[in-house]
Amino acid sequence: MMMTVEQVLAAQKANIETLLGLTTKAFEGVEKIVELNMTASKAALTESGENAKAMLSVKDAQELMALQSGLLQPLAEKTAAYSRHLYEIATGTFGELTKAMESQAAEAQQNLTDMIDSATKNAPAGTETAVAAMKSAVSAANNALESVQKAVKQATEVVEANFASVSNSATTTAKSGSKKR
Repeated sequence: MMMTVEQVLAAQKANIETLLGLTTKAFEGVEKIVELNMTASKAALTESGENAKAMLSVKDAQELMALQSGLLQPLAEKTAAYSRHLYEIATGTFGELTKAMESQAAEAQQNLTDMIDSATKNAPAGTETAVAAMKSAVSAANNALESVQKAVKQATEVVEANFASVSNSATTTAKSGSKKR
């Protein structure tokens, strides 16, 4: 089956629109990360100044030790919060990109299936075996792609659960460590 010039142009236009959409989503993720880093940097700069002033007002070593131990818990909590936020941005952006690519893959699969169906209607007699083999190969490829997509989703869910567990554990450890002092 030959594609007409209009069909080729429409396919190219759709591909360009998809590429622009994916690029926009990727840049939105980068913008969120830059914003997070700017906010974290401003906060760190402000806190560093405040901590330096507090250390300069310390009168003895015991007060210095108490001040330092009091700074560790908030630092650990802020680091964990930053990591969680960064992870949320990354997974959200990746999820949007994945969803868009899955949609495009589904559309491409449907177009291929439609093209094969159209070609088989006009196939000469005696090519039924070849047509059946081609349909079987396409079906197997679609099933394999679906299996891979499911495996990736399951792996992502496991990674997210592990990240949440480690993050919560680190925050709890930091809190308990600062309370013991």
